[in-house]
Amino acid sequence: MYINKLLDEYKKTKNYVQDKQIAADLNMDKAKLCRVRKGERYLTDSEVIFLAEQSNIDPHAALIFLAAERAKDFKAQQLWADITAKLSSQGFAGLSLGITGFLAFGLIMPQYALCNLC
Repeated sequence: MYINKLLDEYKKTKNYVQDKQIAADLNMDKAKLCRVRKGERYLTDSEVIFLAEQSNIDPHAALIFLAAERAKDFKAQQLWADITAKLSSQGFAGLSLGITGFLAFGLIMPQYALCNLC
């Protein structure tokens, strides 16, 4: 899951040892962060932007991948696979490295972002 990669990168950037340090920065309890890591809950857009900016990761890409993890409908996943592939081929920063992982796990972006890109 991309969110775990983002959390790990943030932890590495801050030289943190435990997830409870990340939870404190995000003003959430450790249990919620644990559920996020398991895929049972999601971070908010503002939390993802914060983590991305602090980790020197493109927040645009972070939000796109967050949306990808939220996708539940198979058709939407297929459409987002096409969209991310097109963005990657056009050189959209941060997407080219992560698309393969999402396709392998079947995690593609939700359908509602399609309207914003057209």
